Amino acid sequence: MQRTATIRTVTEPTTSGVVDVLRAKGLRMTPQRRAIVAEVMRTQGHISPTALARTVQSEMPGVNASTIYSTLSLLEEVGVLAHAHLEGGAEYHRAEEAGHVHLTCSNCGSEDDLSLAEAEALSNLIERHHRFLPDLTHFAISGLCADCRETVG
Repeated sequence: MQRTATIRTVTEPTTSGVVDVLRAKGLRMTPQRRAIVAEVMRTQGHISPTALARTVQSEMPGVNASTIYSTLSLLEEVGVLAHAHLEGGAEYHRAEEAGHVHLTCSNCGSEDDLSLAEAEALSNLIERHHRFLPDLTHFAISGLCADCRETVG
């Protein structure tokens, strides 16, 4: 399957809207791909490829991991999903929910979010000192949450 350089984005992120965009790219909408898209569209917040696989495979045991990863990649390409590298690996979330920085506790694994407005000072500092424009939504900042700081501390 050859991907074209033209990327059409999804304006209305519904299951049928996503299916239409993928079809327009010349992709077959197999039952497996439909099941993956439907689960992604049902999911609120972050979803890991492993959790997605577990859910989809419980309904449709024949879906393999490569189909899940390639579908996630396609959904990111058309603007439905964005991913971030968290301590447990890459996780995906709907693109419209991408406007935050992930904070992950290295001790207990709890997660919190920092708005882009709150992270603006860090972004400005990096840009000013290194002339580098960071994408702070793409990774997690690791550290200790308030509870763990108290117990460690």
